[in-house]
Amino acid sequence: MPTQIQQPASTAGLRRTLNVWQAVGLSVALMAPSMASNINPQASVPSVGRAVPLAFLLAAVGVLLVAYVFVRLCQYFNHSGSVYAFVGATLGPRAGVVAGWGLMGTYVFYGVTTSSVVGIFGTDFLQSVHVWDNPPILAPYILTAVALVLCWLLTVVPVRRGTNILLTVEGATVALILVVSAVVLVKLLSHKTPAGQHFTMSVFTVPHGTGVSAVFLGIVFGFLSFAGFEAAATLGEEAAHPHRDIPRAILGTAIFGGIFFTVVTAIESMGFGTDAKGVTAFGSSTSLIGDLGKTYVGSWVGDAITLGAMISAFGCCLACTVGGARLLFALNRDGFGERGLGRVSHVGTPARAGSVVAGIMALIIGASIVLFSANPEDTFIWGGTIGTLILLVAYVLTTIGAIYLFFIQRKMAVPTWQVVIPIAAIVLLGYTLYRNVIPYPPSGAARWLPVVSGGWLLIGIVAVFAAPATARRMGVQLSEMEGVAAAKASEPQRVPADSVALEGGAG
Repeated sequence: MPTQIQQPASTAGLRRTLNVWQAVGLSVALMAPSMASNINPQASVPSVGRAVPLAFLLAAVGVLLVAYVFVRLCQYFNHSGSVYAFVGATLGPRAGVVAGWGLMGTYVFYGVTTSSVVGIFGTDFLQSVHVWDNPPILAPYILTAVALVLCWLLTVVPVRRGTNILLTVEGATVALILVVSAVVLVKLLSHKTPAGQHFTMSVFTVPHGTGVSAVFLGIVFGFLSFAGFEAAATLGEEAAHPHRDIPRAILGTAIFGGIFFTVVTAIESMGFGTDAKGVTAFGSSTSLIGDLGKTYVGSWVGDAITLGAMISAFGCCLACTVGGARLLFALNRDGFGERGLGRVSHVGTPARAGSVVAGIMALIIGASIVLFSANPEDTFIWGGTIGTLILLVAYVLTTIGAIYLFFIQRKMAVPTWQVVIPIAAIVLLGYTLYRNVIPYPPSGAARWLPVVSGGWLLIGIVAVFAAPATARRMGVQLSEMEGVAAAKASEPQRVPADSVALEGGAG
């Protein structure tokens, strides 16, 4: 039987008060489906043309494969460091630090992306309702700054309040998007569209002349849309029933995201039209569902969706700050003890770490403006691409660790045939990474994005080799954490009684 779950002394400041819906709230908020479905698919158009839904479908398959890995690991571990703990306990503390540092980087760069989206959508909405008719070119950054300040403030208060707000707002916006999507689909099927658009499955086929490598370039923005489904793992030390609620939150969010993004992007593509004119309009839209709402239903619907997407983007930025703060807290707590960034506030949150994370986001945006004359669309694309490339590396390390733990060390009774799932995940993730680096982008900003991604990971690699004593200390801390200690047992462990079960697993 697994070891008795006890709250370790080193994490006494984090309180077990969250239920499954609050864990879902963080994952859904960071995934931000209402924001992502409005602004992410356009970025795949240059690579795949009309076949954006195909790219998102392939991304959904990859995410579900990775979700299996996170579910299995969260049945065994619960730790605020997420992939830091998962990889550190399986492949060693040095690899764990690199993975944790990488995921924190993803949250930071996604915070840059989503705060920029707040500015883009917010300015578009204010113009549409004639509150701000002629904003200056950098006007969206004013709203971006406001978003970052609010995210910082909400991060330092108990996370229960934030997750409740995030889930409520996101749910209402997603519901409105589904209503508009249903209206568009009915008109497509009944041939009552404004410009002769029609229902067609060609959106799931690759246009003539488009190679496989181009499809995998487009998949990056599919992963960008899904990213965050695993955010609930950072609440492993704050959930009341972590072995049950965290896996359920992760798996449920991944399944919902897979269905939602595949269906909605397909309707969006068909709603704009699959001919050259329609694909061009799709790629240049600043709010896909918002524009479809204005065209197929009424202008007020489009404005409402744009406003909802702005709020969703803010919720995602807040979730990035919350998740990044907990990762930074866990890394510092295990490396340097309960002081500095490893200390929780009097209300039980890692407030100092949250302040640093929000500050780094602001610094990156400021540097992009000053050094590269970036506009909000630039910081949106740059941050999203950098964050996704880093995230794919963290996913690969986590998946390798899961294979080692469950199928080599046999620390939990998992059917051997299920090893094909994480292996398939590694193949898909690895090929996506390869195709986004090789052939290397020849010019422009694109050539620097892999450099920044690799540079962020290199900082973590250098740090663990420059401070071996700290790495060893972190390894000791990991081995003493709840759930991780069970990995020392000589016999295979059964899934805790309060965990979510996968078919074929031990109950």
